[in-house]
Amino acid sequence: MTSAIIPGSEPFASDGGPLGVLVLHGFTGSPQSLRDLAEAVARQGHAVRLPLLPGHGTSVEDLMTTDWSHWSAAALAAYDELAAQVSAVAVAGLSAGGGLAALIAEQRAVAGCVFINPLVKPPDAALLEGLDALLAEGIETIDGIGSDIKRPGQVEAAYATTPLACARSLFAGVAGVYEHLADIVAPSLLLSSREDHVVTTDNGDDLQARVGGPLERIWLEDSYHVATMDNDAALIERRVVDFLASLVPA
Repeated sequence: MTSAIIPGSEPFASDGGPLGVLVLHGFTGSPQSLRDLAEAVARQGHAVRLPLLPGHGTSVEDLMTTDWSHWSAAALAAYDELAAQVSAVAVAGLSAGGGLAALIAEQRAVAGCVFINPLVKPPDAALLEGLDALLAEGIETIDGIGSDIKRPGQVEAAYATTPLACARSLFAGVAGVYEHLADIVAPSLLLSSREDHVVTTDNGDDLQARVGGPLERIWLEDSYHVATMDNDAALIERRVVDFLASLVPA
């Protein structure tokens, strides 16, 4: 049975248009990490959807019943639903949500992409081998990856543990995304933290090198991984709002 949603982790939706913006949170996280950004975008009159991905925002036991196929299907369905209501849709994602945004941009005619410390490539073989060894030993979870935030007092609504089978599925899914980054031809905005303890910066490097469309990269000098809740949050909101304004259909 699905557990109750953790307070603050609820999905967010706001009507508007003609531009729609689909915002996607990261692995083991929730909409809480992107709520301020989503609201800032909504205040500009855009239609915004910030869904709660399957298995997230409730309990890690719920997450352990899901995998990449569930998260990617939910993201694509949310895009298609929003696209049916507006003239154009941009996608935005943090961390694994950035990987899902990339997947959508590879498979749909998006108006633009916003990537915030995105996970778009699998880790190296040694890490994957270590992960497989832990799973073979029957180890199901390790410590959580949430709240990588430099700003004091900020706490992300993320799970305290990380389910390894789900992580393995995530990396396999992202590997497929990585192979098709050149199919992303829409304009992109990439926001990268100089210091990130969750996703290595070469994810952003490879995204910048591989996408088929124009990409602007902005370095965040005072934030860790969950930059949307960190010291550069206001900067992110300003740059994302300006980027989206350039995409509004005539």
